[in-house]
Amino acid sequence: MTLKEEYRASLKSMDTEEHIDLYFYRPLGFLWAKLFARLGVTPNVVTIASIFLGVAGGVLLYFGAQPWLWLNYVGIFLIIWANTYDSADGQLARLTKQYSRIGRILDGLSGDLWFIAIYFAIVYRELFFGDKLLYDFFANHHWMIWTLAIAAGLSHAKQAAMADYYRQFHLYFLKGEEGSELDSTTALTEQLRSLTWRGNFMQKLTLWFYRNYTRQQEATTPRMQQLRARLKERYADGVIPQSFRDRFRQQSLPLMKYTNMLSFNTRIIAMFVSVIIQMPWLYFAFELIVLNAMLIYMIIRHERMCKKFTHEL
Repeated sequence: MTLKEEYRASLKSMDTEEHIDLYFYRPLGFLWAKLFARLGVTPNVVTIASIFLGVAGGVLLYFGAQPWLWLNYVGIFLIIWANTYDSADGQLARLTKQYSRIGRILDGLSGDLWFIAIYFAIVYRELFFGDKLLYDFFANHHWMIWTLAIAAGLSHAKQAAMADYYRQFHLYFLKGEEGSELDSTTALTEQLRSLTWRGNFMQKLTLWFYRNYTRQQEATTPRMQQLRARLKERYADGVIPQSFRDRFRQQSLPLMKYTNMLSFNTRIIAMFVSVIIQMPWLYFAFELIVLNAMLIYMIIRHERMCKKFTHEL
């Protein structure tokens, strides 16, 4: 296998990759993955390293107000570095066939921890350093910046969860069950029942949280769940006709750009701009207004598409 073929094999799919990832994060992630593979480093260790880098970057943003503006750039550099590791862990897993559900959960948790650090940094920066416009307001109304942070954090969690879910559903039609990480609450509940708390406490606790995470994704997508049920009923052997797969993929493909925008690059660019211009609270407004509007649009379009394909069956 040539180096170019090996690089392509390290990607999930060209359908679900974003331009910034393809031209920046994935090539760097591939180089890291090759190095880590040679050193015998596992994907989960790479993910844990990304957590330390991303959290450190988020903490530095707290100190990035006047006169320490240069610390914004150090924090941004660490977050970008963390995201190259976030690319590398998945690419390393695909290259070395080291897949695991705990790895998938840990990978999702890493980004959450980065942004928790970022949210706290922004809140305390607004309270103690202020910005160009709203320092007096936030200084006299502490609850307002906390309310914005909590609402933005909850929105972020929902946006990221649904973006990942739609990507996995797209990959299911593109690559089949083996090429997707699409799970179901029913299957996860059965796995939970097979484990005992005494002998498998951490595994069962992790699976319990992941089952509830999946349940929320399913609750938000009733038409998708109807389509999944109809497909299972119609094609009990799991062999969905290629023509059906191709048609679904064709209509799902335009929505993949929204799943990418709701994941990392678009939101992190907005955050970088907001802290550099000394108005970090604008990032919360961006998540609450722009990204939530994008999420609602994506859900409505995807549900309509699933309804149409369900009726066809």
